[in-house]
Amino acid sequence: MRALTVRPGTAASASIDDLPDPGRGDDELLVDGLAIGICGTDREIVAGGYGWAPAGAQRLVLGHESLGRVREAPPGSPFTTGDLVVGVVRRPDPVPCGACAHGQFDMCRNGRYTERGIKSLDGYGSDVWTVEQDYAVRLDPSLHEVGVLLEPASVVAKAWDQIERVGARSWFSPERVLVTGAGPIGLLAALLGVQRGLDVHVLDRVRSGPKPELVEDLGATYHCDGFASAVAGALPDIVVEATGAAPLVIDAMASTGGYGITCLTGVSAAGRRTELDAGRLNRDMVLQNDVVLGSVNANLDHYRLAADALGAADAEWLGRLITRRLPLEDFASALEPHDDDIKVVLRLDA
Repeated sequence: MRALTVRPGTAASASIDDLPDPGRGDDELLVDGLAIGICGTDREIVAGGYGWAPAGAQRLVLGHESLGRVREAPPGSPFTTGDLVVGVVRRPDPVPCGACAHGQFDMCRNGRYTERGIKSLDGYGSDVWTVEQDYAVRLDPSLHEVGVLLEPASVVAKAWDQIERVGARSWFSPERVLVTGAGPIGLLAALLGVQRGLDVHVLDRVRSGPKPELVEDLGATYHCDGFASAVAGALPDIVVEATGAAPLVIDAMASTGGYGITCLTGVSAAGRRTELDAGRLNRDMVLQNDVVLGSVNANLDHYRLAADALGAADAEWLGRLITRRLPLEDFASALEPHDDDIKVVLRLDA
């Protein structure tokens, strides 16, 4: 089988290798790969800045945003040949910590988790792959062109789940949400906000192209004149920060209405400094009962919530999030970001 692999820690080491087809374990699905999504994590691994190969191996199969079709399932399986499936990324640590022991492996406390295509487990970037039945999520057949969006959608589903859990500490009836960043996470966060009946606003830098059009067609409001302009009409009850840009992170934390919630989903680069009035920020957060929380990864419940959200969305709108579809052989082009990219996908069935 063909597989997109990399030597973790070595820049520019990505290549397509011919590997033996995997054998299906007793509790595993054998899956024909259809597509993988490319994100910043993949680019960081290829650049040599992140990633771990499986124990005893030198190379890691990339691909944590998956989509495939079941070729073979165990006898008595809830899955059947032809099912459209996505593989969950994270696995609980072997100890396990308390969170992992309770199925909340997205909240692993000791860092010993593993992740397909990222940390110590081969990913889904191959013609054929296997996945444990308990870590496979079935998708509606109508999502065959866009199901590769499930993994980023699961991250967003977790963010909304956490926001609503925090809000439920008291009376909570949000109306306005601001999403900073119109990449895949930001646009999917906006989608789930619209599905909740909220007044959704999205802030990004570009003034034309697919991003403003996607926001407007979603029924949300697009802003491109800076944070202050985006909140001039009214302070948001919720901010979903999806850029990791330090100035926006600070603005988001300081600019919600009373009893506001800021959810940080973007990962910032270390070492970047920005000035802030920490005393003012602390004062406002305490007096307004504000909350700031970070959210990353997802557990099985979030994958299922995301599958429901994608199934309820307009498939044509979802399809427009995928701005480039390339064959596996063009992985180098896929890994090179373009200014108008939203989601880039490598096809495994081409």
